[in-house]
Amino acid sequence: MPGSGTEFSRDEWIVAIADHGVDPTDMPGRVVGTDGRDSLVRRRKGAHRKTSPKHNNDSFSFRDLLIWCVVPFVAVLLVRIFLIGFYVIPSGSMRDTIEIGDRVITSKLTPKYFDLKRGDIVVFHDPANWLNQETTRGKGDYLIKRLIGLPGDVVECGGAGQPVKINGVAIDETSYIKSGVDPSSFSFRVEVTAGHIFVMGDNRASSADSRYHQDDGDHGLVPIDNVVGVGLMRYWPLNRMSFLSSHHDVFKDVPAGKAQ
Repeated sequence: MPGSGTEFSRDEWIVAIADHGVDPTDMPGRVVGTDGRDSLVRRRKGAHRKTSPKHNNDSFSFRDLLIWCVVPFVAVLLVRIFLIGFYVIPSGSMRDTIEIGDRVITSKLTPKYFDLKRGDIVVFHDPANWLNQETTRGKGDYLIKRLIGLPGDVVECGGAGQPVKINGVAIDETSYIKSGVDPSSFSFRVEVTAGHIFVMGDNRASSADSRYHQDDGDHGLVPIDNVVGVGLMRYWPLNRMSFLSSHHDVFKDVPAGKAQ
């Protein structure tokens, strides 16, 4: 009825909505309550939550085993067999460069793929029972020394107080020889034959090296075929971890030996 309270309330509501620029008659979801007031309800049309297939994380397939276990194991094994070697130092013949009990990593690429150089720290199979004269023996038949002479070189020393000479050129070995030790306490002269190298320990006072085996089958020389690698670094103990220097600069003025 005109003038009724209900109509007045309805008109007041329409005016309030129109004041905001909205026509409630065009809005979906309009609901009129019993008390005469409208409310708007939002409807989501076609809104469905997308779900992805649930993966079963509890299963461990053969492919997973291959990727996470077998492949890394094979990779490490191949590196160990073909690229690097690990050795424990049993004697003090290389002090102070390498101490007893140090553990070193060697590269197997030399001399297999790369040429040996003077100054290289080489690991090799015992050529003629040298280990019997080392102060301490370890497991296996490996020794570690510094390469001083290559095939064709003449290595010599005049004895205590005299430097080692290679092809007539004296070398300064103070950068790696144990402090207070002579390059050699006795004189010697050796011509390095083809396929062999001349080696000495950095602790010349306690190293049964090429100088001491002049009467064996190779005259104290080490067959290159016996060399299994060149020292790269010391990895144990941790407080001594470092790369091993070959000190190639010590030999930079040495001329090439005679052709073999």
